[in-house]
Amino acid sequence: MLIGAHVSTSGGLPKAIERGKARGCESIQIFNQSPRMWRPTKYGPDDFAAFRQAMDDSPVEAVAIHAVYLINCASTDPELRKKSLASLTHALRTGDGIGAAGVVLHPGAQKGEPLGPSMKRAAKLIAAALKDSESCPLLLEQTAGHKGLLGRDFDQTAELIELAGGGDRLGLCLDSCHLFVQGHDVTDLDSLAAIVDEADEKVGLDRLRCLHVNDAAAPLGSCRDRHANVGQGEMGKQGLAAFLSEPRFEGLPATLETPGPDRKGPDRTEVQAAKRLRRAGLKGRKALRT
Repeated sequence: MLIGAHVSTSGGLPKAIERGKARGCESIQIFNQSPRMWRPTKYGPDDFAAFRQAMDDSPVEAVAIHAVYLINCASTDPELRKKSLASLTHALRTGDGIGAAGVVLHPGAQKGEPLGPSMKRAAKLIAAALKDSESCPLLLEQTAGHKGLLGRDFDQTAELIELAGGGDRLGLCLDSCHLFVQGHDVTDLDSLAAIVDEADEKVGLDRLRCLHVNDAAAPLGSCRDRHANVGQGEMGKQGLAAFLSEPRFEGLPATLETPGPDRKGPDRTEVQAAKRLRRAGLKGRKALRT
């Protein structure tokens, strides 16, 4: 597992690698543009080459891009759909340029519209963005279960993938907090194993390319997407140790999106805490086998 953090690209793409290295990251996640604005950041071949060189010279082994939250692939509004398509396509092209493990996407929201047509609209936009980019995977993130958000369970995720063409570039991102507040007790080894089995059955673990590691600031089953710092929320240290040591997550980028001690995002202490919990979880699982 490649544990890391979401970091800023302020000052240029290579700065993200510097920030990841300073935090002790083995992987990082970035935004391809400001998460609060539609205007894309203009990257070119020189930017991509500088990023790749910086990454080659660092301990960072993988990078993921998180598509901006403004995107709603299911929207009925023509202008919002146009902006969403442009932003998602930009994210995928940036991913092509930097060799990203994938672009993580919240698939969309119904906004009061019927589910079936909303799924089809989202899939159509996703397929268009994939067509206008080369090879970067697009990873649908399991949402926190709030009514009206697409991708709230594995059935919806599997249907979205099928509707969008079912190609190899379509994948899955699992978030520990989202699963927990959905009602899946991923702090329990058996319960976690069962949910990973379900993901495999309905979506396929070959499509699982990325993890988000967050403690939950809201209770089990609350459907409230509120992140807490590592080991300081409802999941706790033992619960996150269970999630981080799941054998089928081996080798995946695992990004912290926690508030951080000063609410400026995950820092080195958060990354190191996650690594310690993973070691503890692996040790605990080994003890159970002996």
